[in-house]
Amino acid sequence: MFSQPTKITGQWMPLVPGTRMVMEGRANRGGGVLPHRITFTVTDLTKVIDGVPNLVTWDVDTDKNTVSEAELAFFAQDDGGNVWNFGEYPEEYKGGKFSGAPSTWIAGLSRAEAGIQVPAKVQLGTPEVLQGSSPDVEFLDCAKDVKAADKTCVPLGCYDQVRVVDERSPLAPDSGVQRKSYAPGIGNVRVEAVGDPEGETLVLVERTTLSPAELAKAREETRKLDQHGRATHPIYKNSAPLQGP
Repeated sequence: MFSQPTKITGQWMPLVPGTRMVMEGRANRGGGVLPHRITFTVTDLTKVIDGVPNLVTWDVDTDKNTVSEAELAFFAQDDGGNVWNFGEYPEEYKGGKFSGAPSTWIAGLSRAEAGIQVPAKVQLGTPEVLQGSSPDVEFLDCAKDVKAADKTCVPLGCYDQVRVVDERSPLAPDSGVQRKSYAPGIGNVRVEAVGDPEGETLVLVERTTLSPAELAKAREETRKLDQHGRATHPIYKNSAPLQGP
């Protein structure tokens, strides 16, 4: 059940509106290994997907200081503390211009199904958990816990009792595995590539609370993305508009 789905308080992926997290590293995106930066912002906007209110996050990916992707993602927490992913709208850019959003999926539309992004409890030795599925865009992500009490250091600090999760797509076995490290009370602090030709490695470098003006700007940019998607994308146009301030 989802009694208070937009209050995402689980220790492994707490999403507090007005929080900004920045991860930096390197990723090979076809033109050699380029500096890569992801700015992840938790907005105070919501979107009802498949009957469940979701909290909206806004991601901006930059490669060599050029925006390559801007994404809206939608999360909800169930009564058991599991954080679910109900969809993604990732716009892609080439040369600073919009080139499409081919990886879009929204639960309840075009056969897409929501999945658990981060289970409430660490479960070593259990089968993989479905993180989301959309046959129409060949999206299928699964994850499993591989460590329960790891230690890791990133530029923002050092953490104990870190949960390590391997994520993969069974539809793309050659793409390897993303190994994510979650620090309690913080969330994802490290992403490493395991057999991944894209070679993405990221570490958390910033975690801040936005000022009212910064949050208003994030809200504005998030609404622009949502409106553009609902005006142009064949799947996303059937989704509900954002709600909130």
